[in-house]
Amino acid sequence: MPTTHSAPVLYVRHEPAGPHAVRTLGAGRPGPDGRPVVLVPGLGAPGYLLRAARCCAARGPVRLLDVPGFDDPRGPVRPAALHPLAATVAGWLAATDGPPVVLAGHSTGAQVALRAATLVPERVHALVLLAPTFPPALRRPLPLATAFARTARWESPAVLPTLLPSYARAGAGRLVRYLRSAQADAPEETLRTVSCPVTVAGGARDALAPPGWIHTLARRAPHGTPVVLPGAHAFPHADPHRTGRVLTRARGS
Repeated sequence: MPTTHSAPVLYVRHEPAGPHAVRTLGAGRPGPDGRPVVLVPGLGAPGYLLRAARCCAARGPVRLLDVPGFDDPRGPVRPAALHPLAATVAGWLAATDGPPVVLAGHSTGAQVALRAATLVPERVHALVLLAPTFPPALRRPLPLATAFARTARWESPAVLPTLLPSYARAGAGRLVRYLRSAQADAPEETLRTVSCPVTVAGGARDALAPPGWIHTLARRAPHGTPVVLPGAHAFPHADPHRTGRVLTRARGS
């Protein structure tokens, strides 16, 4: 995992999250749009979101949560599954001082963020779902594998070094359990219960979270806005400036 000397991170802390402690990577200081942005990575690999965090930190504080903690030297804090991780994020939000945050998640992390927002709605000013998985058609292994192959051809190879070390530390068993828990989720139903503004953003070439799914989820939210950006599933790494602008806009929503 990059250190504070090799990555755009100003500090690394372990902070309370209910009965656990979560490793957080922080950047930025209060500025003109000083409401905190909190990022939840997909499948426990925070490294690929560092570039977007740095772009967003130019306008205010950003916290990147290392959950379930595959990159944490202390080890995972909770089972690698959707509901325990949502409870961990909600516990961290409840224990953190300051104004309500912009809670953002990418991929399976978007599902975690959505669930956490329903547990502590008073701590969430706005919700940003970046490439949220999975549409109903992809909740079975074969269609998911096909969509992954279609998406991978559009991804930049540069994202791999930010993902593979985390995945190697996690091990195949934990990743598969996490993936299956996300496939069993129905974010389109959960969104109906969210009262804060919701931005749903996805890549134009992403078959895992295709544009049609982005628009469907935005319609399900009482206050939803769809955004389709260039790129595929890993667009926050490939295009951190556009991603940072989406996150910054949510601060003022």
